[in-house]
Amino acid sequence: MSDPSRSPARRTGGCACGGVRFAIDGPVKQIVTCHCTACRRQTGHFLAFTAAWKDQMRLEGEETLTWRTSSPGYRRGFCSRCGSMLFFDGERDEKISIAAGALDDASGLEIQAHLFTADKGAYYEILDGAPQYAQGGDTVPMPPRDADG
Repeated sequence: MSDPSRSPARRTGGCACGGVRFAIDGPVKQIVTCHCTACRRQTGHFLAFTAAWKDQMRLEGEETLTWRTSSPGYRRGFCSRCGSMLFFDGERDEKISIAAGALDDASGLEIQAHLFTADKGAYYEILDGAPQYAQGGDTVPMPPRDADG
Protein backbone atom coordinates (compact mmCIF):
# COMPACT_ATOMS: atom_id res chain seq x y z
CA MET A 1 0.00 0.00 0.00
CA SER A 2 1.09 3.56 -0.61
CA ASP A 3 2.63 5.58 2.19
CA PRO A 4 -0.27 7.55 3.74
CA SER A 5 2.17 10.19 5.00
CA ARG A 6 2.54 11.27 1.35
CA SER A 7 -1.19 11.92 1.03
CA PRO A 8 -2.35 15.53 0.91
CA ALA A 9 -4.35 16.81 3.91
CA ARG A 10 -6.77 18.54 1.52
CA ARG A 11 -7.80 17.04 -1.77
CA THR A 12 -9.42 18.85 -4.64
CA GLY A 13 -10.87 17.72 -7.92
CA GLY A 14 -13.38 18.33 -10.62
CA CYS A 15 -14.67 17.51 -14.05
CA ALA A 16 -12.80 17.77 -17.34
CA CYS A 17 -14.15 21.22 -18.26
CA GLY A 18 -13.91 22.79 -14.78
CA GLY A 19 -17.63 23.43 -14.40
CA VAL A 20 -17.74 21.25 -11.28
CA ARG A 21 -15.06 21.59 -8.57
CA PHE A 22 -14.92 20.10 -5.09
CA ALA A 23 -12.67 20.05 -2.03
CA ILE A 24 -12.26 17.43 0.68
CA ASP A 25 -10.88 18.47 4.06
CA GLY A 26 -10.43 15.04 5.58
CA PRO A 27 -9.30 11.53 4.80
CA VAL A 28 -10.48 9.57 1.77
CA LYS A 29 -11.05 5.88 1.30
CA GLN A 30 -8.62 3.70 -0.62
CA ILE A 31 -9.68 2.88 -4.19
CA VAL A 32 -12.41 0.38 -5.01
CA THR A 33 -13.22 -0.43 -8.63
CA CYS A 34 -16.69 -1.26 -9.91
CA HIS A 35 -17.05 -3.49 -12.96
CA CYS A 36 -20.88 -3.48 -12.99
CA THR A 37 -22.69 -2.99 -16.27
CA ALA A 38 -24.03 0.47 -15.26
CA CYS A 39 -20.54 1.84 -14.46
CA ARG A 40 -19.03 0.32 -17.59
CA ARG A 41 -21.76 1.77 -19.80
CA GLN A 42 -21.53 5.18 -18.21
CA THR A 43 -17.74 5.46 -18.42
CA GLY A 44 -16.76 3.10 -21.23
CA HIS A 45 -14.72 0.91 -18.84
CA PHE A 46 -14.73 0.01 -15.16
CA LEU A 47 -14.87 2.85 -12.66
CA ALA A 48 -12.41 3.51 -9.83
CA PHE A 49 -13.94 5.16 -6.75
CA THR A 50 -12.66 6.68 -3.55
CA ALA A 51 -15.02 8.13 -0.93
CA ALA A 52 -15.16 10.98 1.55
CA TRP A 53 -17.33 11.80 4.53
CA LYS A 54 -20.11 14.08 3.24
CA ASP A 55 -19.56 16.57 6.04
CA GLN A 56 -15.90 16.93 4.98
CA MET A 57 -16.55 17.57 1.27
CA ARG A 58 -17.87 20.72 -0.27
CA LEU A 59 -18.61 21.82 -3.77
CA GLU A 60 -16.64 24.88 -4.84
CA GLY A 61 -18.08 25.02 -8.33
CA GLU A 62 -21.24 23.27 -9.34
CA GLU A 63 -22.54 25.29 -12.24
CA THR A 64 -22.92 22.19 -14.40
CA LEU A 65 -23.43 19.46 -11.76
CA THR A 66 -26.42 17.29 -12.62
CA TRP A 67 -27.81 14.41 -10.57
CA ARG A 68 -29.54 11.36 -12.02
CA THR A 69 -31.34 8.75 -9.94
CA SER A 70 -29.67 5.44 -10.76
CA SER A 71 -31.74 3.20 -8.47
CA PRO A 72 -34.07 3.86 -5.53
CA GLY A 73 -32.15 5.86 -2.90
CA TYR A 74 -29.04 6.32 -5.08
CA ARG A 75 -27.97 8.97 -7.53
CA ARG A 76 -25.02 9.65 -9.81
CA GLY A 77 -23.54 13.13 -10.21
CA PHE A 78 -22.01 14.21 -13.50
CA CYS A 79 -21.12 17.36 -15.40
CA SER A 80 -23.84 18.27 -17.88
CA ARG A 81 -21.34 20.16 -20.06
CA CYS A 82 -18.46 17.67 -20.47
CA GLY A 83 -20.15 14.45 -19.29
CA SER A 84 -17.59 13.58 -16.58
CA MET A 85 -18.96 11.02 -14.11
CA LEU A 86 -18.03 12.38 -10.66
CA PHE A 87 -20.13 11.04 -7.75
CA PHE A 88 -22.21 8.12 -6.55
CA ASP A 89 -24.38 9.07 -3.59
CA GLY A 90 -26.69 7.09 -1.36
CA GLU A 91 -29.21 9.37 0.30
CA ARG A 92 -28.85 7.53 3.64
CA ASP A 93 -25.06 7.28 3.53
CA GLU A 94 -22.70 9.46 5.55
CA LYS A 95 -20.13 9.13 2.77
CA ILE A 96 -20.12 10.00 -0.90
CA SER A 97 -18.25 7.99 -3.52
CA ILE A 98 -16.03 10.04 -5.82
CA ALA A 99 -14.56 8.99 -9.16
CA ALA A 100 -10.84 8.62 -8.44
CA GLY A 101 -9.98 10.08 -11.84
CA ALA A 102 -11.66 13.34 -10.81
CA LEU A 103 -9.06 13.97 -8.08
CA ASP A 104 -6.34 16.50 -8.86
CA ASP A 105 -3.87 14.45 -6.78
CA ALA A 106 -4.46 10.76 -6.01
CA SER A 107 -1.15 10.22 -4.20
CA GLY A 108 -1.32 7.72 -1.37
CA LEU A 109 -4.21 5.80 -2.92
CA GLU A 110 -4.19 2.32 -4.42
CA ILE A 111 -6.79 -0.17 -5.63
CA GLN A 112 -7.86 -2.33 -2.69
CA ALA A 113 -10.82 -4.26 -4.15
CA HIS A 114 -12.75 -5.01 -7.33
CA LEU A 115 -16.57 -5.17 -7.14
CA PHE A 116 -19.12 -6.80 -9.45
CA THR A 117 -16.45 -8.73 -11.33
CA ALA A 118 -19.09 -11.15 -12.65
CA ASP A 119 -20.14 -8.26 -14.93
CA LYS A 120 -16.64 -7.26 -16.06
CA GLY A 121 -15.83 -6.84 -19.72
CA ALA A 122 -14.63 -9.94 -21.54
CA TYR A 123 -11.74 -7.98 -23.09
CA TYR A 124 -9.64 -7.56 -19.92
CA GLU A 125 -8.31 -9.50 -16.96
CA ILE A 126 -7.87 -8.29 -13.38
CA LEU A 127 -4.31 -9.16 -12.44
CA ASP A 128 -3.31 -6.74 -9.66
CA GLY A 129 -3.91 -9.20 -6.79
CA ALA A 130 -6.54 -7.07 -5.02
CA PRO A 131 -9.58 -9.02 -3.74
CA GLN A 132 -12.34 -9.59 -6.27
CA TYR A 133 -16.04 -9.81 -5.44
CA ALA A 134 -18.42 -11.22 -8.05
CA GLN A 135 -21.45 -9.36 -6.68
CA GLY A 136 -20.26 -6.38 -4.65
CA GLY A 137 -18.85 -7.06 -1.21
CA ASP A 138 -16.90 -3.86 -0.59
CA THR A 139 -14.93 -4.52 2.61
CA VAL A 140 -12.57 -1.55 2.27
CA PRO A 141 -13.20 0.63 5.34
CA MET A 142 -13.70 4.34 5.44
CA PRO A 143 -10.92 6.02 7.41
CA PRO A 144 -11.92 7.67 10.69
CA ARG A 145 -13.10 11.26 10.26
CA ASP A 146 -10.13 12.59 12.22
CA ALA A 147 -7.48 10.59 10.31
CA ASP A 148 -4.94 12.64 8.38
CA GLY A 149 -5.91 12.67 4.71
